[in-house]
Amino acid sequence: MLGGVPAFAEVDGNQPLADVEQVFGPCEESQPRGTLFQWSYGTRFKGGPDLDEPLVTDRPDFTEATSTVGRGVAQLEMGYTYTFDDAGTATTRSHSYPETLLRYGVLADWLEFRIAWNYEHQQSGGATLAGSEDLYLGFKIGLTPQEGFLPEMALIPQMTVPTGADAFSADEVLPGVNWVYGWEINKFLSTAGSTQFNRAIDGGTGNAYTEWAQSWTVGYSLHDRLGAYTEWFAIIPHSAETQKTEHYFNGGFTFLFSDDVQGDIRAGVGLNAAADNYFIGTGVSIRFK
Repeated sequence: MLGGVPAFAEVDGNQPLADVEQVFGPCEESQPRGTLFQWSYGTRFKGGPDLDEPLVTDRPDFTEATSTVGRGVAQLEMGYTYTFDDAGTATTRSHSYPETLLRYGVLADWLEFRIAWNYEHQQSGGATLAGSEDLYLGFKIGLTPQEGFLPEMALIPQMTVPTGADAFSADEVLPGVNWVYGWEINKFLSTAGSTQFNRAIDGGTGNAYTEWAQSWTVGYSLHDRLGAYTEWFAIIPHSAETQKTEHYFNGGFTFLFSDDVQGDIRAGVGLNAAADNYFIGTGVSIRFK
């Protein structure tokens, strides 16, 4: 057997299209492609968005979803996060909101445009800083569906542009790319990871460096409407003078109010001295079809 089809099946040139599709899988016209590429030719692995199923969100974990939202579909994801860090010399408390991410499917089911904006309020020692962060822009490209052990994958070319307040802006365009890959193991368990690198600015010296990030998450379907996840992620500066590698562990729950509305809560802790002590947050995501 090859892709669920007998490997040595023969096709009569006079067979109707429906019979041919039983051997080679549906043609592109009868089943629109949900991803840009396929792992193998003539398979029934569609991948990509399924608008008959509940929405799939990029939040609340660090790892982005491996699927896109679908052509002509808009998805708005928002949230709030409180972060606490006691570095010894100063205690920092920050409030991050509304963590707005708008995802919109353009041109094909496998392509979405992404724009995000956030506001930060930070207290450190006796000083208070507040203002908007730089605007985030990107595209998510659905690369492949999952085919057995081969993962569903997406690629996200992305960048931030200098639109934020002086305290939170990099004052230049910072490009990067995020590669996401995942597997649905069974109806209860799924897993995914992401590998990304972005241009960043060292807060101590003002010099540019490459910031890598790696994550791995495990998702659990506890009920038709209730989900959970646990995750590790690390932020890894390369060639930075003052920035240090940060490791985190976090987990949370998601609840579907309907197929198009999802709420979430999350909490996480830093695993090394350079990381923040802990963070907690909540959010909501809405799909418009």
